[in-house]
Amino acid sequence: MRSLPGISFLALLGLSACSVGPDFTPPKAEAPPAWSGAAAKDGQNASGVVVASSEAADWWKSFNDAELTSLIDRARDSNLDLQQAGLRIEEARAQLVAVGARDLPTASFDNSYARSRLSKNGALDLFGGSGGAQTAAQSAASGIPSSVVPFSLPPFDLFQSGFDATWEIDVFGRVRRSVESAEAQAQAIAEQRNDVMISVYAEVARDYIQLRGVQRLIDITNSNLKAQRDAYKLTHAQAQGGETSNLDVENASSQVATTEAQLPTLEDQKTRSINALSYLLALEPDALRQELDTAKPMPPNPPHIPIGLPADLARRRPDIRRTEAELHAATANIGVARADLYPRLTLSGSIGLQALRFSKLGDWASRFYNFGPSLSIPVFNGVTYANISLQEVRQKESALAYKAAVLGALHEVENAVSSYGADQLRQRSLVRAADADARALSLAEQRYKAGLSSFLDVLDAERRTYSSQSEVERTDISIITDLIAIYKALGGGWNADSGSGVASPVSASQPASTK
Repeated sequence: MRSLPGISFLALLGLSACSVGPDFTPPKAEAPPAWSGAAAKDGQNASGVVVASSEAADWWKSFNDAELTSLIDRARDSNLDLQQAGLRIEEARAQLVAVGARDLPTASFDNSYARSRLSKNGALDLFGGSGGAQTAAQSAASGIPSSVVPFSLPPFDLFQSGFDATWEIDVFGRVRRSVESAEAQAQAIAEQRNDVMISVYAEVARDYIQLRGVQRLIDITNSNLKAQRDAYKLTHAQAQGGETSNLDVENASSQVATTEAQLPTLEDQKTRSINALSYLLALEPDALRQELDTAKPMPPNPPHIPIGLPADLARRRPDIRRTEAELHAATANIGVARADLYPRLTLSGSIGLQALRFSKLGDWASRFYNFGPSLSIPVFNGVTYANISLQEVRQKESALAYKAAVLGALHEVENAVSSYGADQLRQRSLVRAADADARALSLAEQRYKAGLSSFLDVLDAERRTYSSQSEVERTDISIITDLIAIYKALGGGWNADSGSGVASPVSASQPASTK
């Protein structure tokens, strides 16, 4: 029968391979087998999407614009949001190490000195410490002969030096589930950085395209302004010669002033775009003025944009991967909470030297030690049951967040592809309108010079031409912005195959199922 404690202890150690709580099973993304018919094919446009394996990790390189590539490369190294996200990953890794250390023994080397005096009315009173001799009844009650204990003890010194150690045996997997949760949280934070990376790259590209588009609008405005000033000079000369009225001169002057009024707004947009890019690269305002001030054409669209299948989004989109990791952490936290319902086994011990005189502290006879296990068995704690219910609700919330992330990603891709196709169709009509307006302006000028029409026809044709040319350019901006939105919605801007830079959220040793 003496072996029963040892057998029980070994049985508890055997249970340490078991982790209470549910094991995590990666959720299956609910996605349609294919994109909608309108989104999957578009034969009317020069650039369209195709259902092929998406290789959108470095999507900006498909524009073949060295300046854009340079800006994104610099943003990768200097963007403040990315740097903060990187620090959060380091923080999560440190937290993971701290959680994992809970499964290791703790030891300390302690040294102490105390000057003590025992109370006569305390424990010494059992031996007659109150000042009188120890009675026979006291001697019988204590079991210690009166000759052993003096009537009182003088103050004494106590020197002690030694090691203390404790180790909680993770019998029911509370620490293992905590480590599992911390690993999943670290994975979620790493995916959050990937999501920030995608947003930063997309924002750099959008601001760059906006800048090149505004520069083109400034060129169009200046070109129209030159033509309008030439018309003003012509009408002014004709009015002085009596060939036309001052009304035409004032109308021409008004048209020039109206077009001139567009330039300050466009210049402001240009400055704002340069400053936005400077901020994304963690530079002071206007730092990129010299580099970006010269107008350059916008990059052309690639002829085909592979978007893959809807089911691929769960692997490519960091926000979906993040919600999956958060669901994993929430599942592991249920096991952490449930482990509080089970006993805790702790091994503790100490060894050292103890003496009343410092000179005797090094003697072999001064050694002492104590060690042994302790078992804490919970009986009832309402907080534990409430915490289990709380973690179960949080797991359900995380599961819904995962479904919402998948559904939102599907909608983002479909909407971005739809806008991309619609804006290209709109641009084709606008180009035809701009060409017709340009021809109408030429005819109006010829008829006015021939005296067959009024100058109002010329002004009207000029306004329509300038407006249609500007709309064509703005649609060019929208088209490339739509394309950037497609790449962003597909999770482009990082490499899904290379992982996120941290360990997989699943522990190296997969937790066993709850017994």
